[in-house]
Amino acid sequence: MNISARNLQASPEVVTFGESMALLIAEGGKGLEYASNLSPSFGGAESNVAIGLARLGHASGWCGRLGDDPFGHRILKAIRGEGVDTSRARLTDEAPTGLMIRENVAGRSSVHYYRKLSAASFMRPEHLDEAYIAGAKILHITGITPALSPSCIETATAAVDIAKRNGVKVSFDPNLRLKLWSVEEARKVLLPLAMKADYFLPGLDELNLLYETDSMETIKDKLQELDAVSILKGGDNCTYILENGKLTSVPYFKVEQVIDTVGAGDGFCAGFLAGLIRGYSMEEAVRLGNLIGSQVIQAVGDWEGLPNAAEIERLLAGKGHVER
Repeated sequence: MNISARNLQASPEVVTFGESMALLIAEGGKGLEYASNLSPSFGGAESNVAIGLARLGHASGWCGRLGDDPFGHRILKAIRGEGVDTSRARLTDEAPTGLMIRENVAGRSSVHYYRKLSAASFMRPEHLDEAYIAGAKILHITGITPALSPSCIETATAAVDIAKRNGVKVSFDPNLRLKLWSVEEARKVLLPLAMKADYFLPGLDELNLLYETDSMETIKDKLQELDAVSILKGGDNCTYILENGKLTSVPYFKVEQVIDTVGAGDGFCAGFLAGLIRGYSMEEAVRLGNLIGSQVIQAVGDWEGLPNAAEIERLLAGKGHVER
């Protein structure tokens, strides 16, 4: 397919797609059985990353399918309002928007999903815009999307194939969700996708399951079979970089109080991808990812704690918050 210069210029730097769901959070530290109020929001790994990139000043696009219902309209407006290009996202009457409800009791967060047969689960390869993907610098996908349905597996695979034949880098966060499929099912899909990635962003706990080992040496051997630079989240107070057989650790940023860890990995991905776009070294890009992740865990919500570019510049310069 010939991609015109006009189409290339119309694409954002990073394109991502997947399911964004309505989110209801039980307030007051009570379980859902006893909570009187539910605070509305939304969340989705891919849209979280897109929002994080937009807040850092980078052009990002999120593609997905939402129900043509109040939740879908609310989510689409909110993502667009964050500066993310949603021109390839669609509202559909084929199925409803997915829903998740979160409760935090005694310091433990639990999520209840109502996403079976959601609008996103009906994504198909023909919903993809090849020119839009081809004009990006990076395609970012996660393992959540292919977990939704067989057609979503086909769509994720097709998107990666489009990126590869058009010279677009592929970033892949496996984001293993055992509530959506078994490890055996996930392994058959996620490992082949990792083989096609340029940047593989797993957590060490995910690799233990996918590779069926807790041996770091075995994991390193497996990862070195990939063409990707592997970024291993969840290390011993650090993130690891495995590139050309060399393992490098990049320390976390310490925070005084952890409020909500949901979305931290997505914040990391946004910072890491921003670093790549800016031409940072791999260590500098991971350091920026670590910094974004450290900010996300200090706020409630999937994406609300994502910092903007000015806040990050102040943090990197060692300047604290100034109350005016």
